[in-house]
Amino acid sequence: MPRKLRLSEITEITDQEKSIKDTLHAGDPPTLYDLTESLRFTPNDGRIWFDTRRMLLFGAHSFGALRRELIETLGPAGARDLLMRVGFSAGASDAAFVRKHWADSDDAGVLSAGERLHAVMGMVKVETIRRDHDIPNGTFNAEFLWHDSVEAAEHLKAHGLSAEPVCWMQLGYASGYASAFYGKRVIYRELECAGCGAAHCRIVGETTSERMEANDDLDWLRLDRQRLSTAATSSRATRRPPAAPSSAPRGAATRANAPENNVPESNAQQIVGVSAAVSIALQKIERVAPTPATVLLNGESGVGKDLFANALHRSSLLAEGPFVALNCAAIPDTLIEAELFGVEKGAFTGAERSRPGRFERADGGTLFLDEIPSLSLEAQGKLLRTLQDGEIERVGGSQPIRVDVRIVAAANRDLFQEVQAGRFREDLYYRLNVFPIRLPPLRERRDDIPLLVEHFSRHYAERYRKSITGLTRKASDALLAYDYPGNVRELQNLVERGVINALDGGPIDAFHLFEDAGFSSSPGAKLRINAAGDLETAEREAVSLPRSPGTPTASHPEDAEKEREIQRLERVLGNAEGNVSRAARDLGITRAKLAYRLQKLGLDPSRYRYPNDT
Repeated sequence: MPRKLRLSEITEITDQEKSIKDTLHAGDPPTLYDLTESLRFTPNDGRIWFDTRRMLLFGAHSFGALRRELIETLGPAGARDLLMRVGFSAGASDAAFVRKHWADSDDAGVLSAGERLHAVMGMVKVETIRRDHDIPNGTFNAEFLWHDSVEAAEHLKAHGLSAEPVCWMQLGYASGYASAFYGKRVIYRELECAGCGAAHCRIVGETTSERMEANDDLDWLRLDRQRLSTAATSSRATRRPPAAPSSAPRGAATRANAPENNVPESNAQQIVGVSAAVSIALQKIERVAPTPATVLLNGESGVGKDLFANALHRSSLLAEGPFVALNCAAIPDTLIEAELFGVEKGAFTGAERSRPGRFERADGGTLFLDEIPSLSLEAQGKLLRTLQDGEIERVGGSQPIRVDVRIVAAANRDLFQEVQAGRFREDLYYRLNVFPIRLPPLRERRDDIPLLVEHFSRHYAERYRKSITGLTRKASDALLAYDYPGNVRELQNLVERGVINALDGGPIDAFHLFEDAGFSSSPGAKLRINAAGDLETAEREAVSLPRSPGTPTASHPEDAEKEREIQRLERVLGNAEGNVSRAARDLGITRAKLAYRLQKLGLDPSRYRYPNDT
């Protein structure tokens, strides 16, 4: 028979339950209770959800095996840098998620949510020692104790005591979360680690400083420099010299264009990012760099195709040769042949002297052809002949000239679709599409936005000799929520505008970035700065859907907010065909919350199951 519980034991259990409840509900929202309530299991679908995001259950032993494989394959330094970048990306993503779904929480609540998420995910128990942040004055200083770190425990099992701290992914996560919250790069360092034999892990976080830069504490964030500098070193060890010029005039022409050779990249012209999308693109560049293969960069306008082309050149076998770029869209059709292949004196009216084209100037190096879909069909045919024969002929000339050039082409439109539409030659497409690399738009690498913002703000603050302490929460929320139809170039322009508008010694606010009433040319939500200077989201026009009988309409100004809420829920229910669970996932709230709101507003989900029926 089961043993009966004594009254003292019942009281003890009740006290334990009360203590657990108090812990779960303690602190500013989102509390541990809020976060754990966002976890849902749908085993019939084979899915686990954290609110609207799909999750995985990953055993600690399996995680330890993965770390061990990475260390053995990449070495301790390589594994550390990779895991810290992965953690940074995850932390930045979670910070954006928390700020979106708990928008009413204050800064302390949003920051502490990162520590609670660490616990919810089973990574570590966090004890806060101090956490000081003052966005207007640009200060961030925090210290924590980590108890029962899963990374330290798994490292000890596989490798024993370590001479250096080993909680790499957790450090990256904390850095990414705080950076996304702060709008400025925040880096956490581990002063004590259980993997080194300490009783617990002690970490501190602060904004980046010259000391950090000097001590190479940020090498794991310099993804492009690490990989591409290594590739460039190995390439030059086996590099062949550039082809000798076929004639003295051509050699003189190449020397005359020497400034194009290995032009140092400016502070703003660097590839910044730790997201998976950027990592994949850089891995492909590293792979193709030592070969002479033609590369086709595909991506929307503003994603930085010129930066990736330059990075490819710097780590190629032709790195010491010239890097010559041509924007095909900026040259009229009547002049494109002369620009590409050069002109002989007297070839046409105004040609008073011979001059080399881009192919000759790039001899022994790389020719970057940007916006290549803009070439006319006639110019495409002549380019194809050059790629096949390795020879050019100047306009008005009669002698072929040999060139040794590596071609990197870039397209902001799908070249295959251009071929199908008859606007691009199929044979040229297959000549260029030897090694395609897709460059992601900024909306697919939102984890990199905090790093990009910090990078650009630092650059323009130095350029305009201003002291910028960071971003306000409104500004940070606006930059994280925006869809960036102009991609990285648009973000760069926004930050430059913000630096110019902001007061010297103060932070960048939302109205410094966005001065007009509404800003967005993307199909998603449109952000606005209202009369009070606050950020708000204005949805696009929605398709009219059937409304439940008795649903209120806005007849007074105070009802406008309720009417907007009704319209938004109607649209989401219509897209979900009346499925409340699916609509709740789309909105990023629990099903119970949505059901309560629908009941309160008098909306019947069943009326939206077949929105086209009358």
